[in-house]
Amino acid sequence: MGTTQLESVPEPKYWHLKTVIGEALDSDFTVGEILPNERDLAARFGVARATLRQALEQLELEGRLQRRRGVGTTVAPPRMGVDVSTSQHEWPGSDTDAWQAAECTVAVPPVAVARMLDTDADEATHTVRRVRMIHGQPVAAELLFVPAASVPALPAIDAPSGPALARVVLRELQRLGLEGQDRAVELGSARADDARELDRLPGAPVLVVTTRYFAEGRTAAVSVATYRADTCRLTFGDLGDLQISHHDQERRAS
Repeated sequence: MGTTQLESVPEPKYWHLKTVIGEALDSDFTVGEILPNERDLAARFGVARATLRQALEQLELEGRLQRRRGVGTTVAPPRMGVDVSTSQHEWPGSDTDAWQAAECTVAVPPVAVARMLDTDADEATHTVRRVRMIHGQPVAAELLFVPAASVPALPAIDAPSGPALARVVLRELQRLGLEGQDRAVELGSARADDARELDRLPGAPVLVVTTRYFAEGRTAAVSVATYRADTCRLTFGDLGDLQISHHDQERRAS
């Protein structure tokens, strides 16, 4: 990485520095390689360490760098592609489902979820908490809200609590004929529970995917899945494949 003095630019110095370092990551470094220490990097770029630190923090938020205690700052691997297309047309818990059931509780859902389910504001639902792992790393946490009307046989089933009950709820949900689903994606901040599940700090940027599942002419379940924005790249199958290359900065949509 050669010496680069920053010229006067209208954007914040740390933001311009982030771009310069990002280009160097593509051309001069490999995945997993350790960056020089902050003092050496600041000297190479002719900036204060505070400016450098801001740029490195931004690159970490964008998933370009990883900071580990006792190791230092390393170049992160490319974001993992996670298919969130609705073309799969399957219930949660199907044989090809990549989620792992963690627990199930009965509680009143958030007001926005109750509206989507068209249930009373104080009506409790079965809330299944699941986690999605890729290469042994947690990349997403999900809350699946299932009203009692969608699993009418559940009270007669002698199911234990925790993951076992979660699996029973998912199994009963699949008895309904899935008629369709829709999804919405938005940027959000990690809540305390999700941050702990995903090994992130509360408030870290996340991608929130909300899914409504339809059966018998109504919304049968609602999923709110929180994905780590620093490690995940959401894809939408053949209907909207978007590829972003850090090397040439080209974007292709098909």
